[in-house]
Amino acid sequence: MNLKARLLYFVKPIFWGIIIALLVTNGAQFITVVSSFLDNNKVSGYSDAVKKAAPAVVNIYSQQYLDSSLDNQQHLQPSELGSGIIVDKKGYILTNFHVVSQADQILIALQDGRLFTASIVGSDLITDLAVLQIKGNNLPVIPQNMQYKPQVGDIVLAIGNPYNLGQTTTQGIISATGRNGMSSSGRQDFLQTDAAINEGNSGGALINSRGELVGINTSEFSSNNTGFSSGISFAVPYKLSRRIMQSLISQGRVIRGSLGITAENLDPLLARLWGLKAQNSIIIKNIHPGGPASTAGVQVNDILLKIDGVEVENLIIAMDKVAEIKPGTKAVLTLLRKGNEIELEVEIGELNNIQALSRKEQAQTQEQNIE
Repeated sequence: MNLKARLLYFVKPIFWGIIIALLVTNGAQFITVVSSFLDNNKVSGYSDAVKKAAPAVVNIYSQQYLDSSLDNQQHLQPSELGSGIIVDKKGYILTNFHVVSQADQILIALQDGRLFTASIVGSDLITDLAVLQIKGNNLPVIPQNMQYKPQVGDIVLAIGNPYNLGQTTTQGIISATGRNGMSSSGRQDFLQTDAAINEGNSGGALINSRGELVGINTSEFSSNNTGFSSGISFAVPYKLSRRIMQSLISQGRVIRGSLGITAENLDPLLARLWGLKAQNSIIIKNIHPGGPASTAGVQVNDILLKIDGVEVENLIIAMDKVAEIKPGTKAVLTLLRKGNEIELEVEIGELNNIQALSRKEQAQTQEQNIE
C-alpha cells in the first residue's frame, strides 16, 4: 500500500467521525438551516413583530353631543378618529390627548372584535398624551422593553387605523431622535420616522423589528397644508410616555419642576469663544419675571453648565432633569457669566404655575400696550 492510500485509510474515518459528531451535537440547528435554504416559499419580513404587537393596538372612536338638525336635540355623533395601545393587563391604554380631548364618549374597538367604552384616567397637554382605561378579561398587551434605546437607522413599523380603513402597518426607519419645537409647548422630545402616519394613526404604536413598543405615533409633517406626505412623521418615545402614564395613573396629573427660563443649545461658534463644548452647555435667552431663576438672580445670556454638579449635555436632557426635580426642592446651578463661573441656589417651581404666571403677565403687558 502506497503512502497516499495509507493516509486516506486513516483520514477518512476521522473526517466522517467529525461530520457525524457535528450532526449529533448540532443536528437540530443544521436541519433548520438546510430547511430554510430549501424552503423557497419562505419570505423574510416582519410578520412576527406585527403578530406580537398588532392585537394590542386598538381603534378609538371619540363621540360628542352635537345639535341635530332633525329634532333640535343633542345626539352623540363621531367627532375624532384615532388609535391607542393597551400597555397593561389592567386595561390601561396610551393614546394622544388630541384624539380624546373633546370626547363625551370614547369607544374602543379591539382587533378580536370586542367593543368597550373607555374612561379617561388623565391627560397631559405638553406631551399630547392621554391614558384611558377599559374593563375586560384576557386583554392583549403590547411587548415592552425599557432597555431598548432607539437609534437612527433602526427599522420601525407604525400600526394604526388610518382614515378608518382598518388596522394598517407601514414601515420605515428612525430618521432622528430628540426632535423638539414641533409641539405648541416647544418642550417635546420626538422620534422622527419616515413610516407613514396619517389621520387615524394618532395614538397608535411605533414598534421595532421585535414587536416592542418604541413610541406613540403623534403626527405627520405636511408643508403648506398640502395634505401630501413628506416622509416626516413624529412619535413620542416609549420611555417618556411610560413616565407620563405612571404619573397620570398615580397622581392624576404630571407634576414637573421648572426654572422659569427659555433656553437653547449653545451656538458652536460662541462656545469656541468661551472655550466650551457646544453640546455640553445651553444659553439662557429669556427669564420669566417672578419665576425661580429670576428670584435666584439668573440673568439672560448666562450659560448653564451644570445642575446639581451634573454637566448639562443638551437642552432636552436639561429640561428633563429639571422636570424630574420635585417643586419646592433647592438645586444648585453652575453658570458661566461674562467669563466667570458662578453658582446660584434656586428653588425649583412647578411648571404649570409658572406658565400661568407667564400668561397673566403677558395679558397685563397687552393691556398696558392697549392703554
